[in-house]
Parts: sequence; structure tokens; C-alpha cells
Amino acid sequence: MAVQTLIQNGRVVDGTGNPWFYADVLLDGDRIAAVVPPGQFPSAYAEAVVDASGMVVCPGFIDIQSHSIVPLMIDGRSLSKVLQGVTTEIMGEGWTPAPFGGRIAEPIPISGFARRLTGWQEEARNWRRFGDWLDALARHGVSPNIGSFIAGGTVRQYAKGFDPTPATPDELTLMQRVVAEAMEDGAFGVAYALIYPPDVFATTEEIIYLCRVVARYGGLYITHLRSEADQLFPALDEAFRIGREAGLPVEIYHLKAAGRRNWAKAPEAIARIEAARAAGLDVTADMYPYQAAGTGLASVLPPRYTALPDFYTRLNDPAFRAEIRAATLHVSGDWEPLADLAGPEGVMPVGMEHPSLRPYVGKRLAEIAAMRGQDWLDAALDLLAIEGRNIPTVYFMMDEQNIRLQLQQPWIKISTDAGGLDPAWAAEHGPVHPRAYGTYTRVLGYYVREERVLTLEDAVRKMSSAVADRLGLRDRGQIRPGFFADVVVFDPQQVADRATFTDPHQLSVGIRDVWINGVRVVADGRHAGALPGRVVRGAGAR
Repeated sequence: MAVQTLIQNGRVVDGTGNPWFYADVLLDGDRIAAVVPPGQFPSAYAEAVVDASGMVVCPGFIDIQSHSIVPLMIDGRSLSKVLQGVTTEIMGEGWTPAPFGGRIAEPIPISGFARRLTGWQEEARNWRRFGDWLDALARHGVSPNIGSFIAGGTVRQYAKGFDPTPATPDELTLMQRVVAEAMEDGAFGVAYALIYPPDVFATTEEIIYLCRVVARYGGLYITHLRSEADQLFPALDEAFRIGREAGLPVEIYHLKAAGRRNWAKAPEAIARIEAARAAGLDVTADMYPYQAAGTGLASVLPPRYTALPDFYTRLNDPAFRAEIRAATLHVSGDWEPLADLAGPEGVMPVGMEHPSLRPYVGKRLAEIAAMRGQDWLDAALDLLAIEGRNIPTVYFMMDEQNIRLQLQQPWIKISTDAGGLDPAWAAEHGPVHPRAYGTYTRVLGYYVREERVLTLEDAVRKMSSAVADRLGLRDRGQIRPGFFADVVVFDPQQVADRATFTDPHQLSVGIRDVWINGVRVVADGRHAGALPGRVVRGAGAR
């Protein structure tokens, strides 16, 4: 027997959560050919021999909450993700560029990183089915495997645009068809981001109606809860209800209790999830290991305003601004007031590109307001009006002890909530949330090696097989013969994140080698330029 690659002398952490063991791993074609005792397989029968002495050999990591849609169109290498050990990216929260049609005006809104795109916009106009987009990405070439949920916001926008009114029977029928076609194209389920328009306008009943379609195809309901703060418990109840009444599993994106006044809710949220599971509901969650969230600056405002098509231009109208101001300062409980939760001192706009705003990049909103001689709300409105688009912003509002508590829960998985970036081009757009560069390596280096919050074996399981099992990817996520050869070799003593909130564009260290579908994508810590990624699909794919 001859094989292409023999990985020798490594400590194998197989992804199941079982204790590590010494073994040699044989890769042949796109699969793991064998896992054998050290030295059993003659190196002369391998085309390439890789010495993994002192290293950990584990399955590639699967990011269930990736935002690499636009970054992969810019740069198929997904550098910051692959150098964390990510071999598969699952997208879909909030937005997908397909299917294009209905009341969707543009398949790819040109802002932020999307301004770097050339040629994709016209191609995207032909993505009439959900699967057309993923197939196009794979055809152009990407390093990681790629898959996606169908975004509930995209489905609603297809039928209603940003109209906040309840869906009519005809609109529900159209949305049902869009979801069914996406599931047949391989969507893993439907994903909602319920604090952003147009998702925020969807009623619980509308979501249940569409999730029943997803259930017929064996898919998931995955959700950014309607509240992660003051209304956390009712939001959890809504997610549980959707799962029960639609008859499908529930996955909660980036579980958290946001805002100091809500930190004490985290243990109770965990207890409620445990109780739902004990009662028979298949509900799990994922998280990123940071005390700050990341979204747009417009999230300090009520979404009924930010959804308006002329929102940014109308910010120069004094009457409109006065109306927004009154609504923002009156915390009504029907939207997530992120500035109220983080405080202006905990809001850090980072993605400003207008020349007049560059001096404010990375400063807190309270500091920016003081520099401008304004209160925080007028400063925020001015920044949005001048930039003319939403501004990527970091919100410091989570508790470190809650992060540690969540990491220890057996049903928690790790995700980034970020795209794969290259500092060479991404840094031109200003800072980003460091999770784009350091999520997985932060867990391995800080929470496993330094703090011992969880074991190495459990951390790898939360990044690999737990995600694969959740998605129904039965031949990825483990070091096992016959599985796809998505394999990572890393130094357990050196693996670490380097990205910070003040200096985020720094690649992780310690991930030495990565194979995707049997192709070596990272060699000795450097991306080799290979683009072997494939489309992965859900159970309903036809």
C-alpha cells in the first residue's frame, strides 16, 4: 500500500473528545487512509513524510458562524481562518447573496470590504437559486470547504423587501418556495438574525411556518436570538417554541448575556437550555471567546429606522434626527439597545473610511463625542451620516466569568462570527473584531493551555466533530479512516492568538500544517496558495 502523505509521531486528538494517543496518520487522495501505531507504516511507501513530533494532529475546525461571503470573493485563501486551523466555513447568518430576485435590489450591497469586488456583482445577478452562489465560489477556487444556511432575512427580503408588516398568505407561500429550493440545493437550514432588519420584522408564527419546511428536509433552525440582554429569557422561550412547534433542532448563535445588568442571567440561561434538552428539545449553542461583540454602529438605533432605504441621507434632516433621538433614548423593550447595554464608553467604532473620520477609528464613542463637543447619540448620528453606510463597531458588554462558564458546557461549540481576512488588504479598511484572526487559537492557547478552563480534547471536539455532527457531516470532523482528510497539525505549546482590539490585523501562530481534502494548504505555518475547498451540503440536498 502506497499513500500520498504520512504524518508521523504526533499526538492524535481525534475530535471525539476521547483522550489523545500517539499514532501515525496516513492520507491518500482526499481521505484519511489509516490511523496506525507509531512506526508501523514504512515511510518508504509514502510520497511525503511529515514529522509531527511534539505536535498535536487533529481534525480541521468547522466554523458554524462564518461571515466569509464577501472575503472569499476577494481572496479565496481565507488566510486568517485557515491559519487558525479552520477547514470548513458555514455561512448564512443575516444574509446570503443567493437566491437573487423578488424584491432584492442588489445581490451584494457594495460597502466595506465589498468595495474591493470586481466582476462579482454581475455574476451574482444570475444566482437565481441558493446553490448557484456556493457553486460559483468553488468554481473560482477557495481554500476551505464552504456551506451555508439560507438566511431568513434574505428569504423575507425576497418576498417583502424591508416592509415591516406581517407577511401575507401569498408572501408566505413565496417564502416557503424559496426555503424549499434552498434546502434542496444543500442549505443546512434557515438562519435568522432577529435584531437586524428585515429579520426583526418576522413574527414567531412566520418563522415557525418556514421552519416546518426546513424540518421536512432534515434541517436546523439557527438563530441570533431576538434578545441577548434584557429580554434574554423570552427570546430563549421563542427559540424553544419554534423548535417544538416546527419539529426541528435549534442552534443558538453566539450565546451570551449582554450588558452588565444582565450578566447574572447567564447561569439561568444555561439552566433553561439544560431543562429544554431534558424535556426532549434538541437545542445547542455556539460562542466566541471574547468579552466584546461586533456589529454595526447603526445597532445603537431602533431597527425600524435603519431599515429605511434612505436612512443615511435622511440623517441630515433635523426632524428625522429628532424622531430617531427620541425613540433611541426611550428604551421600549422591543429592540436591542446596544449603546444602552455597553454604555458609550463600551462602544468602539472601528470601520470608518471617510477621511474626516479616520482620527476617530478605534476610539470609544464617549471619547469621540467629547472630541466633537457632542453627546454620544448626536456623535453616532453624525458618524453614520458622514460615512453614508453602517460602520463596523465593537461593543464591550460580556463578562469573562460567563465566557468560562459557557465554554465548559458540553453542548457549546466554538464559532467566529467573522470572515476570513488577509491583513495585506483588510487593514486598509481599518480595525476589525479580533475574532476574525484569533478565535480558535485563543481557545487553544489561552483557555486550554494557560487557564485550563477546558481540556484540549474537549476544545477540539467543540471545534470539529460536535459541529460536524450538528450539521450532519458524517464524514468530516474526526481523525478516522475513510473520513475526508481535513487535518491540522499544531504546536500545543506555541499556538496562540495575536490579534487584539487595538491591533487586530495579526495572524495567529502555532498552526503549522493544514490539509483540506488531502491537499496541503498550510506548510510550516505559511499558506501554500492551494484552493481545494469544496461545497458541503445539508441532508436535504438533491
